[in-house]
Amino acid sequence: MKYSRKFVVLLIGSLFFLSRASAQHVSEVEFLPEEYWWGGVVAYGAQMPYVQPLKEFDLARQNNGNQTVPLLLSSKGRYVWSDRPFRFSVAEKRITIRSDYGRVGVEAAGATLREAYLAACRKHFPPSGQLPDTLFFATPQYNTWIELMYNQNQADILRYAQGIVDNGFPSGVLMVDDNWQKYYGNFEFKPDRFPSPKAMVDALHSMGFRVMLWVCPFVSPDSPEYRMLSAKGYLIKDKSGKPAMISWWNGQSACYDLTNPEAAAYFVAELKKVQQAYGVDGFKFDAGDNNFYAGSHLASHREDAISVDHTLAWAKIGLEFPFNEYRAGWKMGGEALVQRLGDKDYSWGALRLLIPDMVAAGLLGYAYTCPDMVGGGQFSSFLNIDEKKFDQALIVRSAQIHALMPMMQFSVAPWRILSKENLEIVKNAALLHEKFGAYIIACAREAAKTGEPIVRHMEYSFPSEGFAECKDQFMLGDRYMVAPIATNENTRTVKLPKGRWKDDAGKIHKGGKTITVDVPLERLLYFERLK
Repeated sequence: MKYSRKFVVLLIGSLFFLSRASAQHVSEVEFLPEEYWWGGVVAYGAQMPYVQPLKEFDLARQNNGNQTVPLLLSSKGRYVWSDRPFRFSVAEKRITIRSDYGRVGVEAAGATLREAYLAACRKHFPPSGQLPDTLFFATPQYNTWIELMYNQNQADILRYAQGIVDNGFPSGVLMVDDNWQKYYGNFEFKPDRFPSPKAMVDALHSMGFRVMLWVCPFVSPDSPEYRMLSAKGYLIKDKSGKPAMISWWNGQSACYDLTNPEAAAYFVAELKKVQQAYGVDGFKFDAGDNNFYAGSHLASHREDAISVDHTLAWAKIGLEFPFNEYRAGWKMGGEALVQRLGDKDYSWGALRLLIPDMVAAGLLGYAYTCPDMVGGGQFSSFLNIDEKKFDQALIVRSAQIHALMPMMQFSVAPWRILSKENLEIVKNAALLHEKFGAYIIACAREAAKTGEPIVRHMEYSFPSEGFAECKDQFMLGDRYMVAPIATNENTRTVKLPKGRWKDDAGKIHKGGKTITVDVPLERLLYFERLK
């Protein structure tokens, strides 16, 4: 019997569709009355809880520039966990979960968001008991990206650090960003821009800074490192067996295959050589996004590895270095890794994302998280600043939001873009963070033991008091409630939980009500919980 070419194509297509459909496992999670859900994607914090419809999100291929975790949490004590990535969407008070690896179910763990989180944490990402270096929490961090961008160089880095000290800001961790190295995969400083990198690091240390260098898993093609790594089998390959070229924001490069234990050990050894040669303290581990590894043409050392396995392998490198920072991640909750929110725009809308995204990070197991950079990490906003249009209040309010977060990071130099008066306010925010350093470190140590977030959703701390949809207040540990301004207005309403609260001006408030407060530009509004 003969079949037409068109019929054969349709038949093959139908069989492929049926085989894929049969491989999919679909779960439906119906919302309980007055139930709210969070989770999955740190960058979706502002959409949490998932009240509005949410189009399908694929945890294997998307991350929106930040961390993802196969975890969903309910205000009614339920949670969803899967060791493998799934796709999920929300519509009509129902979560639809699709998995290619097995049916994903719902666990009942209690009656509150906190009980759901702690149950999932204990079972699936128990805290390691270890912390990143405590300097991350005790003082502000500084990153050279906004000021120097791809023109990283010794003279300007030292000038930036001197500006920090001269303007009365506390010294802390200083990160030298991308393009200090000769090319990707190479870990030597550009000799024309860094005549004496060891002397530069020594000078930064003498000024009170710890120094980190930006690194990524990519390798420039047709370089000596590329040829050597290719010969060793340490690079991700394509189906032909040659090193794959992967597109990322700086072009196309080969990439370490860190699912190969030998490649991972080699990469760590190379970084430790950098430490020995120059005296640097650690590394900012950029990239690692799951979408870079999602191509069907890619072949890994570990034959069953999928995209997120590469993201996970990249994250594990940081465990070798107490000074580390990540922006993309998969699982790894409870580990001694510093996470940072993805780069935000310089806008009031982006500023309002900081609190809900930070809360989401905590609910997904990332207690040690930094809320982007003060004013936003998108460098284009700070190019050729028009002083008449530049809104200095946004920088001030951004610094205030950072001040009582677990970490605070500057990049744009406040003394370059702010008036004397506004610079003083921002410096006071940095000093306030330093003042709270001991308390924040205590919260971090508690997180290392119990898994509790440092930044906590109001619903997490005060269940059934009407805080499920609150996105502009948060708890710092269990003692302080922070209610910063994230708009261009100088008043705001604050919903006080039950109990007694003392505000930053020393005024005592009885809880269980909503108040309106005047918050001039120089004020950061926060409340201490009284016993």
